[in-house]
Amino acid sequence: MTKTVLITGAGSGFGRGVALGLARAGHKVIASCQIWPQVTDLRAEAAREGLDLKVIKLDVLSEIDRNHALALDFDTLFNNAGIMESGPVAELPPEITRRIFDTNVFAALDMAQGAARKFIRAGAGRIVWTSSVAGLVKVPWDGAYSASKFAVEGFCLALREELAPYGVQVCTINPGAYRTGFNDTGMEAQDQWWAQGERVMDHWPVRELTRQADPSEMVAAMIRVLTEDNPPYRTVLPKPAEDMARREQIEEWDRRV
Repeated sequence: MTKTVLITGAGSGFGRGVALGLARAGHKVIASCQIWPQVTDLRAEAAREGLDLKVIKLDVLSEIDRNHALALDFDTLFNNAGIMESGPVAELPPEITRRIFDTNVFAALDMAQGAARKFIRAGAGRIVWTSSVAGLVKVPWDGAYSASKFAVEGFCLALREELAPYGVQVCTINPGAYRTGFNDTGMEAQDQWWAQGERVMDHWPVRELTRQADPSEMVAAMIRVLTEDNPPYRTVLPKPAEDMARREQIEEWDRRV
């Protein structure tokens, strides 16, 4: 069945790949981008390919933008927009933690609530939320991002049970490390503030991002979760990341300090 999917964070990375992939498959797509230059760029790419792709401006932190998007006609929300900024929890500036939670949790929750009200009235709909492997396991030096995704997991588990009686489905997608640029810039962000104050910890050890996977695998999985009749509640990829998450969750029960 053809879906009409509203995607947040479609200006780059997974969101952009999913928007184009869905449009190529004949689905109706409302691809939202954070800033106007991204809107222009994605519209141009869709035009070059001859795709029927509606592209709008949606900064999820803007109530005006959220209201505009939620007033459109769609039956599936892909709550995908998110940010990551690295740094040890003991040193992380509060404004960064707030910014991460404002984007990844509170703005995304506003979108989910708006979509849920629409879908409850319709008696059907699906909310797919980009979480992360970081929402399932410890991630040193990315604690704020990880905590935001743990919050996403908690909301989604509750939403799944609360909305099921109304015919509304909830799914999570939990990517590991993929070559979208998201992890690279998230790690580099720490260097913006590290030297601006007195630090009691050492700067993190260099982590070379040489083992990131091809994002096409994750994009294809996202499209399946958005369009298949009975997708899994949780999709974790790549497979080694799923194996690691399962193992670490078990190990935490027996860990001693």
